[in-house]
Amino acid sequence: MAGIDSKDIRKIIVACDAGMGSSVMLASQLRKQLKASGVVVEHTPVNSIPDDADVVLCHAGLADRARASAPGKVLVPFQIFLGDPAVSKLIATIRNGGVVDA
Repeated sequence: MAGIDSKDIRKIIVACDAGMGSSVMLASQLRKQLKASGVVVEHTPVNSIPDDADVVLCHAGLADRARASAPGKVLVPFQIFLGDPAVSKLIATIRNGGVVDA
């Protein structure tokens, strides 16, 4: 998948190794920041990414597993759970319009 237009993003999945802890924290932060956009943010284990996900956020170390679990979905890997530039760019693109690259 080449990317997705921000207006077509309805659901973001924050995936981590077990679907607990760090992904819950990031999902909560994203929900607050994207509340006005109407985008649903959920967290799941990386091996259980739902089919209706539009964008998957996961730690770079889990990117290969996320791609295998959700082929064809836009994947945004990040390095740190809070304040990562990739996450900030995703939020800005959803708020301001544009394309989120795979």
